[in-house]
Amino acid sequence: MLPFENRTPEPTLTQDVNVAVRAAVEERLGLRQAGEETADALVRGSITRYEPDVPVAYAGNDANNRVDVTRRLVQITVTVEIVNQRTSRTIWQRAGLTVEGDYEPGDETEREGREEALQRLTVNIVEGAQSQW
Repeated sequence: MLPFENRTPEPTLTQDVNVAVRAAVEERLGLRQAGEETADALVRGSITRYEPDVPVAYAGNDANNRVDVTRRLVQITVTVEIVNQRTSRTIWQRAGLTVEGDYEPGDETEREGREEALQRLTVNIVEGAQSQW
């Protein structure tokens, strides 16, 4: 697996995506990590968009004419490809794959949304790869 290229301004996302995808490939697909030259398959991709604070649910308060955001989303968009190194054939790829995780506004809860989005990312990658084997 090659490290995912991060095209977003969020530097910590690189490690989060790489760790999540590596764990999914090793644990759920049963593949072992190998050097690029000796690997049978290569997983590569890029993180193209990160939106950590998308409001999705609101509650109004008529007493003071205020609207509060009650739910927010983290959105991560990636391009990912799994290539058979021996045949140079693309096993599976997805451009513009957007995954989401929701959370309640407040301290440290954006992290919960990010973790949920990363879980959905790995499910998409694993299911995509399994559909081609």
